[in-house]
Amino acid sequence: MQILKTIVWAVIVAGLAVFAYANWFRIDVLIWSDVVLNTPLPMIILSSFLLGFAPMWMFHRAARWRLKRRIAALESSQRSLIAAREEEEARFVPEEERPTLP
Repeated sequence: MQILKTIVWAVIVAGLAVFAYANWFRIDVLIWSDVVLNTPLPMIILSSFLLGFAPMWMFHRAARWRLKRRIAALESSQRSLIAAREEEEARFVPEEERPTLP
């Protein structure tokens, strides 16, 4: 399965490299009224992708961190419940073995 994933990533990277090579011409980007940025088209595409991807990636990481904390809290409470149940079972004496009062 790992080799298949590597092959897919290699094909994607090769396709992006071919696209970047074929479209490597400079474009003037007007930032403000007096600031013009002369940059290659693949760099504009990459930067716009990263600007759109970064907020969702940070949201995903925050949600994953929050869920990991929640799972850890649930696991620790489960461990304490199991320990309490084992302690209760250790103290339990069946009715046949209980001493009878006169």
